[in-house]
Amino acid sequence: MSSRHRFHFRSVWVLAAAPAEVYAALERAGDYPSWWPQVREVRGLDERSGTARIRSVLPYDLRITGSATRHDQAAGVLEMEITGDVAGWARWTVTPYGTGTRALYEQRVEVRKPSMRRLAWPGRPLFRANHALMMRAGRRGLRRWLERGLDED
Repeated sequence: MSSRHRFHFRSVWVLAAAPAEVYAALERAGDYPSWWPQVREVRGLDERSGTARIRSVLPYDLRITGSATRHDQAAGVLEMEITGDVAGWARWTVTPYGTGTRALYEQRVEVRKPSMRRLAWPGRPLFRANHALMMRAGRRGLRRWLERGLDED
């Protein structure tokens, strides 16, 4: 596995909601398209896995299958193995922060999609910027979602 095809992403979201509320929203992956514009589609396969189609600014769809490897509400951790156009893992760690919550997102993946592999090295800054824009939109979307309440549309 070449390091030119590997990416490590890290993003911190500070939200003005209780950790339990943030965790509850993040564990409901099927709701992500309702509040995260770049998560275009999520389909459950079973209780622990599902598929997603993601598209940010760059003109490509990323298709992945995620399988839960850790679901620990007491520790505030949601972790999954990822396969598909990228392979690796992603993890949310939700902790109290002042009167709100700090949600840390970490992801380590290797690009598998052939067209993305060819562009992984020269396009690295674009891929990183694309991911940062996606995470920024996700944070804003989750903040609005939490303000409205989890069960409202």
